[in-house]
Amino acid sequence: MGAFIHSHALCESDNVGDGTRIWAFAHVLPGARIGEDCNVCDSVFIENDVVIGDRVTLKCGVQVWDGITLEDDVFVGPNVTFTNDPFPRSRQQPESFSRTVVQRGASIGGNATILPGITIGTEAMVGAGSVVTRDVPAYAIVVGNPARIKGYSNTVQMGGDLAVTSPVSSPQLREAESASGVKLVNLNKAIDMRGSLVAGDIESQIPFTPERFFVVYDVPSTELRGAHAHRQCEQFLVCLSGSVNAIVDDGVNRAEYVLDRPDLGLYMPSMTWGTQYRYSENAVLLVLASHLYDGSDYIREYGEFVELALNRARA
Repeated sequence: MGAFIHSHALCESDNVGDGTRIWAFAHVLPGARIGEDCNVCDSVFIENDVVIGDRVTLKCGVQVWDGITLEDDVFVGPNVTFTNDPFPRSRQQPESFSRTVVQRGASIGGNATILPGITIGTEAMVGAGSVVTRDVPAYAIVVGNPARIKGYSNTVQMGGDLAVTSPVSSPQLREAESASGVKLVNLNKAIDMRGSLVAGDIESQIPFTPERFFVVYDVPSTELRGAHAHRQCEQFLVCLSGSVNAIVDDGVNRAEYVLDRPDLGLYMPSMTWGTQYRYSENAVLLVLASHLYDGSDYIREYGEFVELALNRARA
């Protein structure tokens, strides 16, 4: 089928995939590699050391500089600004440019600015006009200057009504639509004039014998914790004070819970990608772990986790 090159476009690259359309006043340098079925709109500039996957859309006024990779199905809105040198000087070129990667299915809104050396994760969304200063996790929705996480895309909000657009209060949560093996557990609670007490029974409520615990507190509300999985370790989360939003992901399904009372626990089996964010100012999160700390048990790259999870499901 070949590629369509508009008569007023300048495409110097021979590595342009079938079905790709390059429109008027776009300029593609010789070293660039562009996949199949892409749409390169008017006045786009693509430098040499650039790799663009299949089905990528580049709207008008985008410049893609050396060191940038756009994976399959990425959308880049009009006038998005990429950068590749953290300390640019006129006529002073660095030995190598910072590598920026926009992973599969991510979308970047118009007029956003992407600083150099950043990875924007799978299916993430960057709001229009945002200034992205650090890595964006997979499926995260970020907005503002500097960009901060405001939510997660393609994630079931665990409430009584699955059509809700934001997480709801934890008493209404259901476990049925969550990631595989994740359970929400109501712990034993006793309240009288002397105060309140919460207790959990090992095995019947907490499905493992803890070997370690840690407490997370004084977390700025704009920050996130976790963003990893464990090969063997299971975890049980209880928010003792305040509230925390917890994302669970089994490699296929993602769900978001609000932990906002101390008699509510969230069980995360091994091979669950977990992220906690939106900590309230007074949040105190207790985490019970089934294993002692082992650095080799952590999976910190989301792409590696998804591959391992799918391989385990096929086995």
